[in-house]
Amino acid sequence: MVLFNLLFIILMFILLFYLERKKVSFGKRVLLALCIGIVIGTVYQMAYGIQSPIVKATLSWTNIVGNGYIRMLQLIVIPLVLVSIASSILKIKDLKTFRTTGLLIIGILLCTTVIAASVGAFSALGYNLSAVGMPVGDNEITAGQKIETKLDSFQTKPVQEQLVEIIPTNIFYAFTGQNSADTLSVVFIAALIGISILKIRQYKPDSAALLEKFILAVQDIVMEVVDFILRITPYGILALIVKFIATSDFGSILKLLSFVAASYTAIIVMFIIHLLLLALAKYNPLHYIQDAFPVLSFAFISRTSAGTLPLTVNALENKMGVSKGIANLAASFGISIGQNGCAGVYPAMLAVMIAPTVGIDPFTLPFLVKLVFVTALGSLGIAGVGGGATFAALIVLSTMGLPVGLVGLLIAIEPLIDMGRTALNVSDAMVTAIITERIIQKPNL
Repeated sequence: MVLFNLLFIILMFILLFYLERKKVSFGKRVLLALCIGIVIGTVYQMAYGIQSPIVKATLSWTNIVGNGYIRMLQLIVIPLVLVSIASSILKIKDLKTFRTTGLLIIGILLCTTVIAASVGAFSALGYNLSAVGMPVGDNEITAGQKIETKLDSFQTKPVQEQLVEIIPTNIFYAFTGQNSADTLSVVFIAALIGISILKIRQYKPDSAALLEKFILAVQDIVMEVVDFILRITPYGILALIVKFIATSDFGSILKLLSFVAASYTAIIVMFIIHLLLLALAKYNPLHYIQDAFPVLSFAFISRTSAGTLPLTVNALENKMGVSKGIANLAASFGISIGQNGCAGVYPAMLAVMIAPTVGIDPFTLPFLVKLVFVTALGSLGIAGVGGGATFAALIVLSTMGLPVGLVGLLIAIEPLIDMGRTALNVSDAMVTAIITERIIQKPNL
């Protein structure tokens, strides 16, 4: 049966390749891969069960495609951020424009996070969520203990130290991506390189021209690799969605259905708010949906904002008309600052849900105001810490004086809600880039 399963999936890969040769649009091929993956994953779950050796053996081979695709995206993130931001700065006519653009991007990201936290809190209140009486099993207890251990580790590193870690002590170590702040470290390094070349232009124009030529040549190589990775996106999505559907424990998910419903209600509302913001910026929301769909689909399935960065930048530049500098800055900042899903909606919902367990009424105005404020600040904190939604929750819950171990109650549905959160994070970065472009109108980036 394993051989039959693999042969069928190979046939689906061949079909996708045939459609590519027939010039079928990228978006349609991604949508088809998504649908095929859902069907195959559903058949595997219904026919074999999630613990079946047949499913595990089949996925061990399909994971070569799915996990390999994610690793290739992660591989190119650091080089893409480095050369794209450095080359973008080289096109600046004055440093004041760069400073203004960066502050505007961060400001928009934080403002949307405030909105996301408010939406998450009111969604939790609307569904009357409470951690009191939620089902607790061995997995939930173990997860809670691990999260409390993470809190102990997190609290030993103050925010000041987390921010200082953005400045790397070893430039080559920062390029390895091993540290939680490495993406922002690379942004910092790229900015230093770009600004230094701008300074050299004034007294050594020949050296500056040589350095610019080298950076642009490296950028051409990186973008060629990105183009290749984008071409194999449908195959990666098919393999990833098969794994998710075939291995998800939908029985456990049903026990926490109210939290899933509240989460996706908040996420959908925030997506609608994104579209409204685009409309206010005089950008067609329907065009955005069409152009962003392949990117958001991958973010949804892969659950990695950083891994989606090449797709995000490509869509912003080539489909949405955003200049290269703004596209790279917004996308790079967006994977670590002001994430609407992981640092906005999620921690706010958890705080509202957990508050009743310690006798706090989450319906009071002072609690909600403090929650939104703390969540916004916490979205900056994860820039230096990393770890996504879990660390954002640790920041908010510990600051609000709420127990963090109860987060383990949601371990069964974490993958499902993380999919929507990640897509929302990526959408926020793209919307921020578009709005910034519209505000600046004729950027020098």
